[in-house]
Amino acid sequence: MAIESINPATGKRLHSYPALSAREAIRRLERAEQAFRAWRRASFAQRAAILRGAGERLRQRAGEYAVLMAQEMGKPVTQGRAEAEKCAWGCEYYAEHAERFLAPEPTPTDASKSFVAFEPLGVILAVMPWNFPFWQVFRAAVPALMAGNAVALKHASNVPGCALAIEGLFREAGLPEGLFSALLVETAAVGDLIAHPLVAGVTLTGSTQAGQAVAATAGLHLKKMVLELGGSDPYLILADADVEAAAKTCAAARLVNSGQSCIAAKRFIVEAPVRRRFEERLVDAMQEARMGDPLDETVAVGPLARHDLREVLHRQVTQSLSAGARCLLGGTVPDSPGAFYPPTVLTDVRKGMPAFDEETFGPVAAVIEAADEDEAVRLANDSWFGLGAAVFTRDSQRGERLAATQLEAGTCVVNGSVHSDPRLPFGGIKQSGYGRELGILGIREFVNVKAVSVR
Repeated sequence: MAIESINPATGKRLHSYPALSAREAIRRLERAEQAFRAWRRASFAQRAAILRGAGERLRQRAGEYAVLMAQEMGKPVTQGRAEAEKCAWGCEYYAEHAERFLAPEPTPTDASKSFVAFEPLGVILAVMPWNFPFWQVFRAAVPALMAGNAVALKHASNVPGCALAIEGLFREAGLPEGLFSALLVETAAVGDLIAHPLVAGVTLTGSTQAGQAVAATAGLHLKKMVLELGGSDPYLILADADVEAAAKTCAAARLVNSGQSCIAAKRFIVEAPVRRRFEERLVDAMQEARMGDPLDETVAVGPLARHDLREVLHRQVTQSLSAGARCLLGGTVPDSPGAFYPPTVLTDVRKGMPAFDEETFGPVAAVIEAADEDEAVRLANDSWFGLGAAVFTRDSQRGERLAATQLEAGTCVVNGSVHSDPRLPFGGIKQSGYGRELGILGIREFVNVKAVSVR
């Protein structure tokens, strides 16, 4: 079997890699476990030096990695460079803070001494998606490595070059041989990898369906899990919002990574008095985004990662239109090579339509009218998903109240777009998953939280 990378902008094959046999994949798990035994005894200073080296290489090669991302999954190169820079930030952040995050915590009891210690678990299997082919890997792997674990990466099958590039980068930075390993295996092999006794935990970023499958296998074998799954992020535009500024932010949030992001803005819930004005400004902003070759520095929207993904997205659009939605922009499949789909704005969207109920993984914005704040919150929360949410209002206290106490999501933002940040925990609720990446909580997901008492 071979794992191939296909350029989604042209449909042409880039490279073919031989898939690992089951035996070779197990050998790599064994090497990772052996490397873990020594790595867990390394000091935080030793680990940090290597991670800082990885960060330096990411900054130096950001342009090279951006081209690789553009070729394998269609990310515009300007966004690819920013992604590599963000990975470098993640390396530097945990290099600086991991020791403090995992320092023993004294806890007074009736013993003469008691404390909570944090120890690594072993080999962590990271099952990662294609849409942020560097950042998704680094945000999972860096805290796990700094905590003293080993990482085995099962990357998405359409970005094998990115997987191997990351493995090579870590190796050049000085990470011990085998401690981070890219496993080029078919998706069908994931279940056996999770079940293997050497795998101590599993982290997955992917669809809700993928999360259900991984959770079933990991649960059967009692493996610790972190699941970051799909999203249908609502952005609430209240009547007192700065509509022009909100529309620009919302368009950028919908078009990030050509709309292929779990935390991209997807449902725009607008109070009735400002709906028409918001729609006009949103269409203007979406229309300004240039679609084309992701290697072109002026392009903001590249192709979708695969043609089948475009088919799913267009089906969601057409079914929503058949159910009564109206199209204000886009909505047609271009008659040209590549898996392109234009920036699209639908309005009169309501529950029961795919544009409301499902995750739309592409540059499609759904505008939903709400009579007032209460209805806006109800519509926002009326979803199986709970990854991110945002609210736009000139009253920051009002926005903070809604974000902190009313919106059902793992990350809520006032007057801005939802994004992940190394300093803050990231993850979802409902069918958007459980567990957290990033921040202090992220590095503590794959450790043994050990209570120690001395009498």
